[in-house]
Amino acid sequence: MLALSELTLSHFRSHRRAVLEVDARPIAIYGGNGAGKTNLIEAVSMLSPGRGLRRAAMDDLIRRPESLGWKVTSVLQSLNQTHEISTFAEPSQSRQVKIDDKTSPQTALGRIARILWLVPSMDRLWIEGADGRRRFLDRATLSFTPSHAEAVLSYEKAMRERNRLLKDMVRDPHWYVALERQMAESGAVIHANRTATINELNGAQAIATTGFPTAELSLIHPDGGCEAPDDPIALALTFANNRARDLAAGRALHGPHRADLGARYAEKDALAKDCSTGEQKALLISLILANARALTRDLGAPPILLLDEVAAHLDANRRAALYDEICTLGAQAWMTGTGAELFSELGSRAQYVEVGDETGASTVTQRTAP
Repeated sequence: MLALSELTLSHFRSHRRAVLEVDARPIAIYGGNGAGKTNLIEAVSMLSPGRGLRRAAMDDLIRRPESLGWKVTSVLQSLNQTHEISTFAEPSQSRQVKIDDKTSPQTALGRIARILWLVPSMDRLWIEGADGRRRFLDRATLSFTPSHAEAVLSYEKAMRERNRLLKDMVRDPHWYVALERQMAESGAVIHANRTATINELNGAQAIATTGFPTAELSLIHPDGGCEAPDDPIALALTFANNRARDLAAGRALHGPHRADLGARYAEKDALAKDCSTGEQKALLISLILANARALTRDLGAPPILLLDEVAAHLDANRRAALYDEICTLGAQAWMTGTGAELFSELGSRAQYVEVGDETGASTVTQRTAP
């Protein structure tokens, strides 16, 4: 089992204080617009590495006007172990993480908690820039390979230093060799991890019986990229050979930071970007479910799912199909919606939480099935 049993928020966005005790069943969170539903699942997303499902600055999470700093604590049932996790940030400070009362790096969260999410801002994933698709792919990759975060951080650090040299028009190759070697070693790992994740997701979709369409995924490198992107020697040579072009541009024009996630609606043989809005949403849901199925097979337990307003644009049949798949997986899915009726197909298979607003502070009340 991989699920939260306790969650406490302190001065987190609209929540002055919120306490929930839950079990491993799905959790249906409902309430009016602006009540604080998304803030609740955003707090859960902070139990994973990174900046959470909104990619917010840490100060933006602090409840106003108190500005005391925020804190999220939880009890996580992770396979055969129980962990106490707390994460918090004081004003103008970076966030801290404690696992079982020991200060830990954020990357350690990825080893004990696997959390996937789908939020409305991702609905435009297929039609906007490649940055969002890379983040989507890297979140999926992190769920399979927690060490992927270290490779990305190492690559980005070396690339930033190399880009500074390029902008300063430094031409002496000796300044570049060590940085390009670090970029190449980390970049090869990044490419291999991403490729393995795409294979996992494609495989999980191919063998599934699901009410959602299948997306055929691929990793795209603009301008050809490196002929052997999983070979650090070849990748280092690519960086060296493109130094003159990079100097003219003031930045690295090749490497995994330029990769893109390609997706095709298999049944219609159409690119995801050319599909209807509803089809694009269904493809995203399909990928999240495929990711969860693959993790369940690999870990022996499904990940925690955070699905913000996921039912809003689904008809009753698709909603029922989604809820059936979540329950079959046995995943603790935290789902938000404006009304309890959006979760009627779940019945007693779920827990219910009503979020309201009282004098400027969110209130959280656990309910029985509507």
